[in-house]
Amino acid sequence: MADVLSVGVNLEAFSQAISAIQALRSSVSRVFDCLKDGMRNKETLEGREKAFIAHFQDNLHSVNRDLNELERLSNLVGKPSENHPLHNSGLLSLDPVQDKTPLYSQLLQAYKWSNKLQYHAGLASGLLNQQSLKRSANQMGVSAKRRPKAQPTTLVLPPQYVDDVISRIDRMFPEMSIHLSRPNGTSAMLLVTLGKVLKVIVVMRSLFIDRTIVKGYNENVYTEDGKLDIWSKSNYQVFQKVTDHATTALLHYQLPQMPDVVVRSFMTWLRSYIKLFQAPCQRCGKFLQDGLPPTWRDFRTLEAFHDTCRQ
Repeated sequence: MADVLSVGVNLEAFSQAISAIQALRSSVSRVFDCLKDGMRNKETLEGREKAFIAHFQDNLHSVNRDLNELERLSNLVGKPSENHPLHNSGLLSLDPVQDKTPLYSQLLQAYKWSNKLQYHAGLASGLLNQQSLKRSANQMGVSAKRRPKAQPTTLVLPPQYVDDVISRIDRMFPEMSIHLSRPNGTSAMLLVTLGKVLKVIVVMRSLFIDRTIVKGYNENVYTEDGKLDIWSKSNYQVFQKVTDHATTALLHYQLPQMPDVVVRSFMTWLRSYIKLFQAPCQRCGKFLQDGLPPTWRDFRTLEAFHDTCRQ
């Protein structure tokens, strides 16, 4: 019951209102007792009538006073929020064995969770609609000659198209070298070397990134048979952290309509690690925390943060 009252209800005023109801019931009972007893024995009839009328008026004034007090408190109590349309399920709160069968409190928490989920889903929908790349109806009249060439959006893209995209990205960043290979058919694997800081193995399915492994510049990235090692982790904790952040970045940069933009955005974010051991944390200003440099890079500003400072 406490969970219900805490939603939009003034508990202190509610307690005072209960006391006011009890006082009003007592006042009404005194009125009926007065009517039941009638005129008590007095010396004269006139005296008995005056005493009865005075006593009856006092009781009525008490009823009126208690009623006004109850009305005043009822305005302060408020009412439960209507965000949880529980309807007749509120009767479950009257169960005297709440400790054994807390159905009502559990139902209320389920409604709260459902409403919060609906609220966050609405916010996410609004953000996704703002980033929609679909053409508007006003552009339908543009001639086909003036329209830009549509980029392929299917999961299977021509290998030549993938090679051209990777080649353009490689030319964009002089301090980053990208070596492309296809050891298992059409799927591409990239070995990205960022200065003398780190190496990244990027496993791609067509032009969609599936997996990334970050290792130190001096670490071995090949297996015994000369293929890229896409399973073993780095021996250093700092690059294991960067690998986890890179996986998070893959989930952030998602744009199925333009996969080349996703790859270019990810490579731009990855390039920000060129000063992994030189950039201080933008929040605490320190270079090291728990023996590690700032391993997190903001997805928008590319600023450096420690893993605990970014919260």
